[in-house]
Amino acid sequence: MINRTIEIKFRLNSSEADTFNKRVKKSGLSREGYIRQLITGYIPTEAPPPDFFAMMRELHHIGANLNQIALKAHSLNVLDVKRYDENTALLKAAIVNITNAVMLPRKIKSNLREPE
Repeated sequence: MINRTIEIKFRLNSSEADTFNKRVKKSGLSREGYIRQLITGYIPTEAPPPDFFAMMRELHHIGANLNQIALKAHSLNVLDVKRYDENTALLKAAIVNITNAVMLPRKIKSNLREPE
């Protein structure tokens, strides 16, 4: 567990507070978590839509089915193994790409240099 003993307070005007609270709510993070991501150089993303998790479960289900097919195909040698392996790799890449696009925060692009 990380000890966070330093408290920082700052003031916002009404408009800034509304914008901040809306962005925090969309992200699904706490206010502190949202600010920590910004401090570490990431732009927090919005929380994924509810059907994202259903889509991911379906993709994982398809992957499990492909794995069962592969086990049988490898033992009986009745399936084009190369083609199957290529498609399995595509499925795995799709899962990673969907997750990265929807879930992971993006790195802040900055021309400012860090102090040395």
